[in-house]
Amino acid sequence: MLNGHAVLSDRDLKQSESFLHKVIKMRGIEPNRPNSRALDCGAGIGRCPSFLSRAKDYVASDRLGQLFCSGLQQFVPETGVYDVIWCQWVLVHLKDEDLVEFFRRCKNGLKPDGVIIIKENMSREVDLDEKDSSYSRPRLEWHRLIHLAGLQVLKGERQRNLPIDLKEVRMLAFA
Repeated sequence: MLNGHAVLSDRDLKQSESFLHKVIKMRGIEPNRPNSRALDCGAGIGRCPSFLSRAKDYVASDRLGQLFCSGLQQFVPETGVYDVIWCQWVLVHLKDEDLVEFFRRCKNGLKPDGVIIIKENMSREVDLDEKDSSYSRPRLEWHRLIHLAGLQVLKGERQRNLPIDLKEVRMLAFA
């Protein structure tokens, strides 16, 4: 996914934050209200137990809610509780049918104005990377799978200023 790059720059984080702010403003979500909730799927990049045991070292205790250690194929979010569900560089490890079912379950986990945001590699054609067992999909394939899950793309943006040897990275917001 990162083509050997261990770390990406602050530009990656800043553009993600900018996209998130645009989307929550567009959806009318108030990020600092007392009952606002977000779900980050894939936090820990494959080292779930290790990351979860140290999460409290990195996230303020008043901001950290429940922690889950589960494959996305089995994960079922609570119904109607999330303002934002964020998935970054993790969905490329799911087969199409697992991805569609995961999106359907996430849809049920959203509040009425909630939104799912993904940030993933996108390619010109479906491409299997045998090094990390990931599938890069074309943007139109992502749109098709999102639509199959009964969701609609609301906004998309290409990640800028990444190393030239990386595949195209895009963020998509849908509900």
